[in-house]
Amino acid sequence: MATKDELKTKKERYFESSGGRKTAKARARIFSSKQGIVINDKNYTEYFKTGRNQKIVSDPMRMMDVDGKLGATIKVSGGGINAQAEAVRNAIAKALVEFNAEFKKKLRKAGYITRDARMVERKKYGLKKARRAPQWKKR
Repeated sequence: MATKDELKTKKERYFESSGGRKTAKARARIFSSKQGIVINDKNYTEYFKTGRNQKIVSDPMRMMDVDGKLGATIKVSGGGINAQAEAVRNAIAKALVEFNAEFKKKLRKAGYITRDARMVERKKYGLKKARRAPQWKKR
């Protein structure tokens, strides 16, 4: 039977954080032993088809020059595909700061650590949408 110390060394060390954008939530784990970015058990290039979203997801790792050295597994849910990409970027950036605190200044300057708090405004009673009033007619 293995001792506690042997179990700790066998267990992979990772740095975890969560990110969000609108209603999309992402939980990222960064590993030093793995490579590549896996989102919901798919490679990030398969999950995000457009090059714009792929660039959004890989930007924090590329900026800190740890692209080939670290790997990430991410679980993401909710929102649309663009909001999910930005939530993943936010989660990866926060996990990189946990990995190395010196990354924080550069990632914050790029705007990757701050969560974009803008949300869809709720529909109000008596209106067609959040602010759109019914068309006025004289007769």
